[in-house]
Amino acid sequence: MELLEKQEVDQLIQHQTNPSVSIFISTHIAGKEVLENEDQHKLKAQWDKCRRKLEDQGLASHEIEKIGNPIQELINDEEFWRHQSHGLAIFAAEDFFEYHRLPIAFEDHTYISDHFYVRSLAPALSDEQKFYVLALQLGEVKLFEASEYSIAEIEVQDLVPSKLKDAVGYDYEEKHLQVRNQQQNDAGGSMFHGQGAGNREEKTEILTFFQAVDKGLQSFLHDKDIPLLVFCQDYLFPIYEEANSYQHLYEKPIKGNPNDVELMGLHEKAVETIMPYLKGKKRKKLEEYKESDPTMKNDVVHDILPFAFEGKIDTLFLENRAEIWGNFDEATQAVKLDDSDEANRISLMNLAARKVLEHSGTVYLIDSAFMPSKNAKMNAILRYS
Repeated sequence: MELLEKQEVDQLIQHQTNPSVSIFISTHIAGKEVLENEDQHKLKAQWDKCRRKLEDQGLASHEIEKIGNPIQELINDEEFWRHQSHGLAIFAAEDFFEYHRLPIAFEDHTYISDHFYVRSLAPALSDEQKFYVLALQLGEVKLFEASEYSIAEIEVQDLVPSKLKDAVGYDYEEKHLQVRNQQQNDAGGSMFHGQGAGNREEKTEILTFFQAVDKGLQSFLHDKDIPLLVFCQDYLFPIYEEANSYQHLYEKPIKGNPNDVELMGLHEKAVETIMPYLKGKKRKKLEEYKESDPTMKNDVVHDILPFAFEGKIDTLFLENRAEIWGNFDEATQAVKLDDSDEANRISLMNLAARKVLEHSGTVYLIDSAFMPSKNAKMNAILRYS
């Protein structure tokens, strides 16, 4: 499954080519919808809609084909459709093509402009909603950056020891195999490696290893304020807690062996574990809006767009399933609303989301009943007045 990485996100936000096509559809992981090629037909219908719009805009047929050829290849790729998530996002232009299969149930829609539509991806793009996952074993250490909708591995091999024996200075497994064999002979029973720290010396060695891991991670995490979620076997987490010096270690670990799950299974377990934290962050931001001084919040689109371009917005709330159409003149900072079907109008919600994300702000998609300012489709908490 293709997952969002920061570099790809930056390219989508910065990309400007006319025309640029964005297509979003909901997809199915399994079931009769997959057997009956429902998602393929859906993408074909959405691309046909885009093709007609491009023809209406006067684009030459060979230019349309250049944009559409990679999309058509996906439509015809039977194997591709057997490996879907809940949503498919496609971004296509004359010299650009990218798709992402994500666990977001997109509403089917298309967007054609001189930029891509990233608003639908906003929940996966904001730093406020990100967390780290440390997959911790005595024989392997991996670090991931994740959100509710994405996960990607961070290379830390040069920062941390990969195995316990690298930290304690001798072949840990060989030594403890000898100890366990002796214990088994003495007790007449069975000993299973990996079921727990068997004695004080073994725990001390694991602690030494985890201290080395923590020290290495600090060079990467020292200026971060993002939660660190640990995925490890039960008996290891208390030892890592003792070794840890990172202030934002999440109190509840993912219990189990990281070797037992693939990447998407790891992501699913991580999201399930940390969801109370993510919901709490959103709830606090909604409460912050309501309690903020009037000079530190805004619900007027004519003010919010200039603020977004200036980098003044900390948090942007956009009403889900709503849209604001029009144009924005960056030179004069003038906003013009336009509900017509003219091709040259743009999504002002998408424009605001792009600019807030460019300036490392947070964007939430909120159902209308829960918008902090009920009479507006766009609300913002400001960094400064």
